[in-house]
Amino acid sequence: MNLPFFIARRYLFARKSHNVINVISAISVAGIALASMALICTLSVFNGFHDLVSDLFTNFDAQLKIVPSHGKVFDPHSSEMLQVYELAQVDLVSEAIEEQALIQYKNKQEIVTVKGVSDNFYDLASIENTLRGQGIYMLHDDVAEYGIIGIELMNKLDCGIQSVLPFSLHVPKRGVRINPINPTSGLQSVQFFSPGVIFQVNQSSYDDSYVLVSLDLARTLFDYETEVSAVELKLTDDASLKRTKRQIQEILGPDYKVLDRFEQQADVYKVVKLEKFISYLFLSFILLIACFNIIGSLVMLIVEKQQDSSILGSLGLSSEDRGRIFVYDGLLISFSGAVAGLVVGLALTLLQQKFGFIPLGQGSFVVDSYPVSVHLIDIVTVLITVLAVSFISVRPIGRIAAKYIDRKDGQD
Repeated sequence: MNLPFFIARRYLFARKSHNVINVISAISVAGIALASMALICTLSVFNGFHDLVSDLFTNFDAQLKIVPSHGKVFDPHSSEMLQVYELAQVDLVSEAIEEQALIQYKNKQEIVTVKGVSDNFYDLASIENTLRGQGIYMLHDDVAEYGIIGIELMNKLDCGIQSVLPFSLHVPKRGVRINPINPTSGLQSVQFFSPGVIFQVNQSSYDDSYVLVSLDLARTLFDYETEVSAVELKLTDDASLKRTKRQIQEILGPDYKVLDRFEQQADVYKVVKLEKFISYLFLSFILLIACFNIIGSLVMLIVEKQQDSSILGSLGLSSEDRGRIFVYDGLLISFSGAVAGLVVGLALTLLQQKFGFIPLGQGSFVVDSYPVSVHLIDIVTVLITVLAVSFISVRPIGRIAAKYIDRKDGQD
């Protein structure tokens, strides 16, 4: 058995002759417990927001999206692309064109992103979960072309869900210079009607500026024949996303990028991860300050256990090992506080997950209370962080104790 550790464990639970040492040790445990609890709760909240955003984008984004590495469009019927379509893991293929245009309704205009999609887009994404209104999802029929706009764009255009008048889309004609006298002659324009529904993804990047139209209407507007700006894929249920993505990238080579849902919304997820990391750093700094309380209690413990140290020295225990006793005692204090904080933090997180007793506040939010999600990696990270910060804080105590003990032994 490790004798210094055994003695440190006895010191941890033994009553001290000076009550102030017990008080400082209790304060140290409480401080570390609070910091650990704050860490696990904060990280769980960021996990909850991350998962919430992922669910929102899942309704609109494909599992995999193929885009060109250079340029805006490419041929979706090249030999490499045909190899991708024939993969057993690919369940559904949908072509898409995304370009910016000017939308007009009555006398109101807005710059929007027009997304022309194939007829099977409804089966590719979970768009039905985002639709609002009494109409049906429809992008064209034998009579007219239709388009579905976001809820925030509807408010900007003041058109209502069931708009009667058609919408107009305008873009400059490719290869044609704008005539200052008659600027409309240099514009390519199309019209579409509302099918009586709008979509609400609860993300302004979509709700504020996206318009869904048929692929044929988009090609007419942007003057394309067979080109697309993206090919979106839905995989079979038993397909591995990572392996399939890697296999498709190997087939297509460097001229294409294969993006999963996280990479399609890289900016949003980077912000969430950065906020989570910054919060982790701030709380770790608070944890470091809490660990300084341990140093005070250990210094007082060294003085109190001077007689015990002398006896252990007489029994043959070196001054380094006797100093290591107090390092272990500090680490045990930190570990006790970390475990207590993790238990309380996990309990609060699970209660919030079940009952949602902490609301987001007044306003229109996707959820009523703070979303939380516990990840095992965060629990391990918090525990390692507490032990690492504690070790950095109390390690000098071993050398201080050894020098103090050597000096006392010399005096004796």
